[in-house]
This record gives sequence, C-alpha cells and structure tokens, in this order.
Amino acid sequence: MVCRSWLQFVEATVKIVNLMTKLAIVFPGQGSQYVGMGKGLYDEFACAKRVFVEANSALGYDIAALCFNGPAFDLDRTENTQPALLTVSTAALKALEEKTGIKPDIMAGHSLGEYTALVAAGAIAFADAVRLAHLRGRFMQESVPQGTGKMAALIGLDAETVAQICAVASSGGLVAVPANINSPQQIVISGHAAAVEKAGALAKERGAKRVIPLQVSAPSHSPLMEGAGRRLSDELGKIAFKPLSTPVITNVEATPVTDSSVLAGLLTRQLTSPVRWVEIIKRMKKEGVTRIIEAGPGRVLTGLIKRIEPEIETFNLDVPEDMIHLLSAIKGLKTVIG
Repeated sequence: MVCRSWLQFVEATVKIVNLMTKLAIVFPGQGSQYVGMGKGLYDEFACAKRVFVEANSALGYDIAALCFNGPAFDLDRTENTQPALLTVSTAALKALEEKTGIKPDIMAGHSLGEYTALVAAGAIAFADAVRLAHLRGRFMQESVPQGTGKMAALIGLDAETVAQICAVASSGGLVAVPANINSPQQIVISGHAAAVEKAGALAKERGAKRVIPLQVSAPSHSPLMEGAGRRLSDELGKIAFKPLSTPVITNVEATPVTDSSVLAGLLTRQLTSPVRWVEIIKRMKKEGVTRIIEAGPGRVLTGLIKRIEPEIETFNLDVPEDMIHLLSAIKGLKTVIG
C-alpha cells in the first residue's frame, strides 16, 4: 500500500518550480500491456479515475474493466490494446502532473505512445485520441489476412546489418523491413511472414544472438499497413489539432515537432515507417535531457533507454508506489516548502 501520510506530506509541502536540467517524458506502445494495468492509479488518484471514465464514454465500452481484469486474449487484440495503453498512460500522466507539478521540456512516445505524447502536449483532445487509437488498431488488424504478416525481434545485430538482411530476404513481392529500431542491438523486423522468416534465418547466419518471433496480430510499421494508413488518414482529417505546448519528437522524423499542421501526415506515415527510437533518445540527449520519466505500463522503454544513453537517469510511473520513489529519487529539484 502507498504510505498515505508521506504522499500527503509531499503533496502539501513540495511544489516543484524548476528542474536544474532538462526533463523528458516518454510513453510506451504495444507490448507493454498487462492485465491489471492502471488499477492502482484508478484506485489512488481521482484524476486518473476521471481519465478511465472519459475513455469508457468515448469508446462506448468498459476499457477500465478490460485493463483491470482482462482476459489477456482480449486485451492483446490490437484494437483493444492501443486505446487501453493510451488510457493508462494518460492516467499516469495526469497523476504525475497533479501530484508533482512536473512539466517536461520535451516528450516522445513509442509507436502508439506518440498519441499519448500529443495528448500530453495539448495537440489532440484525449477523447479524440482514444477513439483514434481504437480505430488505428482495428484498421491495422483488418489490413492483412490472419497469418499473412509477421514480426520478429533480432538481438545482437546493428541496424545497417539488419537492413541488408531485410533487403536480401525481400523478393517476389514479399517484403521484410526494419520496423522498430529499439536499441543499438535490438531491432524488430516486420512484413510478410515468409520474408520475415527468411530474414530471421539470415540473421542467425550473420551472428544474431537471438531471433524472437513476436505474438502480434498485425505486421506494424511495414508496407503491409498502407491500407490501414489510408483509412487512418481519413479519420485524422476529421481532427482539429491544436498547437503543441511542448515539443514532441516524432517516430517518423526523430526530430522535435511544434507545428500541429504536420501531425496528421506524420501519424499516417508512422504506420508504414520504422520507429526510430535510438535516434529519438539520442536527440533528447542532444537537446540537454538528463532525466526521463516513462509514464505508463511497464518498464520497456526504460530498459531501452539504458542501452542507448546509459548516463540518462530514468524513472517510472506505472503504479502508485512509483510516485513516492520518483519524488524521493529525483535530485537537483528546486522546491518551495509551504
């Protein structure tokens, strides 16, 4: 249980007015979900509970019950996973904002997590984003017949080698491409099942430590998502994007965006473009970021960040206990004691 007296003391006496160094917040994507995610935030923080209530209303079904109780089979369906992750990550963000006053200098999200970053930056309303996430997942799921596509994680090879392997494996109208550049030695590939399997075999010949097939329902970030991209583009055209209050480093370009007029195009391209996570974290380092908070389920991004820029301090906000650990661990804060 959370030590309520300590948390109340922190809330009552500590107001964060400035960070000595730049802070980033990042948001996880598909693969970080688990049954039970968000339940502690929902129970502990009224602001987090309101996020779930709004999500339920926007979606027309009980996403909170799915997050808290599963079953895992339903939660892992892409059309459910994506709005669920966006909801839990937004709930974590609201708790972080309300209870600490932390304001990031820059943000990013991994694949679907980019939508959460845009909600956090005020570019898109949460209700619109959660509906888009549901449609995005559905369009992806419906884009190719079951068994046509595949994804696999290659461990122990660099991005250039993986790109070469994918080029060799792609033939006869079948393609495999780098999909997630997660760390210098962890790259996910995506595409037609036969091409991905061929690329996996070639990767082992080139010295890959492991080739791990991923249990996913759609070959994300590959040309097979072009149909889904067209359908998503139509939906994005209905959204009134607002100016960003905080720069967001996008998956497609790995550069900070402040112009909301380009967002619809970037989010469409995101479905068929690789997630450039290594470049995103390196850009954060270049921008002066020394601390990163992962807001949302799990610690996947924290682990990747440590492999990319190990000197960056990382923190998590997944469960209520993390709030106390975060406040206790962050050094160099200027505070006002009231």
